[in-house]
Amino acid sequence: MAEVWVDLLSGPIPISRVREFVGGDPALGGIVVFEGVTRAEADPQHGALQRLDYEAYDAMARGRLEGIAKQAVDRFGAKRVAIVHRLGSVRPGETSVVIAVACGHRAEAFDACRWLIDTLKRDVPIWKKDVFEDGFVRWVEPDNAHCPLDE
Repeated sequence: MAEVWVDLLSGPIPISRVREFVGGDPALGGIVVFEGVTRAEADPQHGALQRLDYEAYDAMARGRLEGIAKQAVDRFGAKRVAIVHRLGSVRPGETSVVIAVACGHRAEAFDACRWLIDTLKRDVPIWKKDVFEDGFVRWVEPDNAHCPLDE
């Protein structure tokens, strides 16, 4: 039976705990961990990015995270899936999301991990806004990019 851990946190993500959650089973030869980190960026008009502010519709976001984690189990044979996303302010260089997947083989683990981050960005009600050094704030549109593994 597969194990799933999804969470929304207001502080730093315990990356080592996420890795421990998906590890430890010698039957699972493919473990992939994706760590999404806020990039240092600059806008020509507003200066350096100071932080990203994440908000979520908590109950719906958790439900959708559970749903996509279970889909990864069904679609890719994942035996352990962790999706942990940070809420609140995340500065450049800090981690905003960690997805970890353990499967029997590496190909399935890579495919599942990529599908999970693409689907999360497109379908889970977590929103972010950029906050720049001059105080300018802009909401970032969701990633509606084509996900080839949805076909």
